[in-house]
Amino acid sequence: MNTTLTQHAVIQPKPGIGDVIWHLPFIRAIAATSPGGKVTFLAPPTTGARELLAAEPSVAETIYFEHSGSELRRGINLIRLVRLLRRKHFRRLWILDRTVRPALAGFLAGIPERIGVGLTAQRMYITNPGIDRSHFHDSPIDGLVTLMADMGVPLQTTEPNLCIADDVLSAIDEKFCGYSRPWTVLGLGGSHPDKDWPNAYWLEFIAALRGLTSGTVFFVGGPAQAARAENFIADTTGASAVNGCDLKLTAAAALLRRADLFVGGDSGPLNLAAAAGTEAFGLFGGTPILRYSKFIHPIVPDGGPVPRGMQRISPAQVLEQVRPYLSLRKQPT
Repeated sequence: MNTTLTQHAVIQPKPGIGDVIWHLPFIRAIAATSPGGKVTFLAPPTTGARELLAAEPSVAETIYFEHSGSELRRGINLIRLVRLLRRKHFRRLWILDRTVRPALAGFLAGIPERIGVGLTAQRMYITNPGIDRSHFHDSPIDGLVTLMADMGVPLQTTEPNLCIADDVLSAIDEKFCGYSRPWTVLGLGGSHPDKDWPNAYWLEFIAALRGLTSGTVFFVGGPAQAARAENFIADTTGASAVNGCDLKLTAAAALLRRADLFVGGDSGPLNLAAAAGTEAFGLFGGTPILRYSKFIHPIVPDGGPVPRGMQRISPAQVLEQVRPYLSLRKQPT
């Protein structure tokens, strides 16, 4: 007996919040060609996918699975994923990554159709031919664009346009209704130290920003950044500043939807800001520039991203880029 809500599933093994965001247009495109217009989405729990996609109409269910760890842990996780997929009786599994184990799990679980880019040993376990090997060095996004074209799946856009529940938006409106506009959100932290700006740079930038804007400066980045945000607020003066690092993930996304401007490193909040349709200035010191959204404005060191490149992006350089946007108000959505 079929125990799943949908016949088709999409699996994404990358661990980040941003990974869910930039995969979202592909999930929607696949769902549009699936029975009932919906898919089941599988991702690691570190992505926050269940919360992020709670209001997404193309996703019938989000299921978490563990993917990383030691070789032993990965083997155990593979066995568990096979069991999970067998219980769900999917007819088709889309693997939105070039890694091998999700495709192998689909094969061992007996899923009849397993679709992937096939640029690695994954090709042995998928049922489509895979994309041409000339795409081996393409970005993951470009690789998936090619896969959609090869499979005849229309992809209208790579803009995520995250769906956020009305009650979550209303709660943010009520919570911060007394704070002056425009709202500038700063995203602290990153999945790796090389993605973060040094404290001294942040402090110089925040001090200048609070002296220039007539609105409110918000900080996001999760609980791990809360004390850091408090220090930045205490050590600078000027415009109102709010520590929003304690906001839950969907509330942070709602704040970014209501925000007028975002500045931060290559991190989850940057991707959330783009998905919320907010002009987002991203600092790409040592990581490849994200180009999937028109809302992402990259700021890079001279010559482009390099190791330890975040230290080569000065506060003055960022301020010069964002200054024309400091008085702009985003149209309500």
